[in-house]
Amino acid sequence: MHIGLIGGIGPAATDFYYRKLIGAAAAIKKDLELTIVHADTSTLLANLIGNNEAAQCAIYATLTDRLAAAGAQNVVVTSIAGHFCIDRFTEISALPVIDLTKVLSSWLQENGMQTVGILGTETVMSSAMYGKLAPVDVRAPGGDSLHQVHEAYITLARTGQPTDALHKVFLEAGKRLISDGAEAVLLGGTDLNAIMSPETSPFPLVDCASIHIEEIARFI
Repeated sequence: MHIGLIGGIGPAATDFYYRKLIGAAAAIKKDLELTIVHADTSTLLANLIGNNEAAQCAIYATLTDRLAAAGAQNVVVTSIAGHFCIDRFTEISALPVIDLTKVLSSWLQENGMQTVGILGTETVMSSAMYGKLAPVDVRAPGGDSLHQVHEAYITLARTGQPTDALHKVFLEAGKRLISDGAEAVLLGGTDLNAIMSPETSPFPLVDCASIHIEEIARFI
């Protein structure tokens, strides 16, 4: 099946999805049919902060029409922040949408997770990822840490450049979430995969993007 990715939001996230899907196709010895279109990170973030679902959905719809014209048979938004309008987009999309929030919700329940922390943009954290993960208890960083994580994430998403200073912000916030009772911490922003991984983390991480990609790979 020909997969369509809405990328660019941000560059590191697009690269992560692309590389993982290449690996998945190679593992099952199939050719990867894939087209990527580019969405603008700054525009997405402005629409996210302003909760302008209509504007972002219009962008997604135009890009999806291009994917459909190129032969894609489904569409993926390669940004967790970009899922803030996913229900509205699904209603108007010319192609079936592989929705990360639905995939992640099922995974958390199947794996018996009850309480998790989350890192990402302020909207992602404060909304418990748009209220889509119930009945799992999703906890955001408290106090100043919420804003610090948000600012660090925005910097990472815009630049695509992981730094020690950014890593420290995410690491300390994650440790506090675990000490406050979370069983694991959700990587609630795709760009976080450029700076944190379950293999090297001192506390349990849930790699949301990789869970999404595993579902996408079923359509290769």
